[in-house]
Amino acid sequence: MSARDNILAKLRKANAYPMIEPKVDEYYRETSQEWDSETERLKHWAKTMRAVKTEIYWVTPETWPQTMVRVAGEKGLKNILLPLKTEHGQTAERAFQTASDIEVKSFDKPIEDWKDSYFTNIDAGFTSARCGIALTGTLVLWPDIEEPRSQSLVPPVHFCLFDAAKMYNTFHHAMSGEKMADGMPTNVVLVSGPSKTADIQLTLAYGAHGPRDLVVLALVPPHINPADLEDAA
Repeated sequence: MSARDNILAKLRKANAYPMIEPKVDEYYRETSQEWDSETERLKHWAKTMRAVKTEIYWVTPETWPQTMVRVAGEKGLKNILLPLKTEHGQTAERAFQTASDIEVKSFDKPIEDWKDSYFTNIDAGFTSARCGIALTGTLVLWPDIEEPRSQSLVPPVHFCLFDAAKMYNTFHHAMSGEKMADGMPTNVVLVSGPSKTADIQLTLAYGAHGPRDLVVLALVPPHINPADLEDAA
């Protein structure tokens, strides 16, 4: 008997049958949460992320660079890796060069040429977020050549710029709204907080498999007053 015949015989013996395709839309209608307002939805998202040690700062297009520089200084960072071919990366570079002694780094050579230094000497990385998921308190990162996956996973501190207007209720809504079925990068990264593990003696430790700090610069939609979000702390 061939290997194929052997496998099929075991399946027949086990009375295996095809799984019924789940009714995804029906499931999300039953489990999805609705909020009274966009403000309440943002507060839920922030409360959920902060519950797992995420730092969230409500900012505007005018204030986020200064907030980022200030927080980086408070953390005692010596350098930060920026995506200098993006508009937000260039904006951040100008802010650090104007108001900080923190050194700006970039992917100016293949990672193979500076891998050891990258993993040991880079204090922080900076990326943007594609969108957010309110129910679970999540950011969706969309790595590309300008913001590779390692930029959010390797440095011990991860700064993320998030347009809070791009918020979806659930992952299903995010997939549909961002048309993920039409094409995705090699990796879509879902982030709800800094890296953590409790594998050793059930002791919770941060930074074991990625950043120990996640700092979200959440751009507040113009029609929402940032003060109305403060009790999400």
